[in-house]
Amino acid sequence: MISYVLAKVFRIIYLLLIIYVLLSWFPRISWQKQPFYALKSFADLFLMPFRRLIPPIGMVDISPIIAFICLSFIAEFLINFLYKMGL
Repeated sequence: MISYVLAKVFRIIYLLLIIYVLLSWFPRISWQKQPFYALKSFADLFLMPFRRLIPPIGMVDISPIIAFICLSFIAEFLINFLYKMGL
């Protein structure tokens, strides 16, 4: 079923974003080296639109929180829609 595959894809996206956010707490990581560069590039695809809308509050970037909320709504809507369509 397409809805099942899409649910798995969204779980992988969530997992990669969580790994990126957790690794961003460690200042000694070199984001120019692999695999960190690939992870940052992937995460920036999802986070940059939210970073443009929501500036950091002090030293805290809340854009990942908003991104997770939006991705959750989009995933839930798409998966339920496809499931109801029988896909």
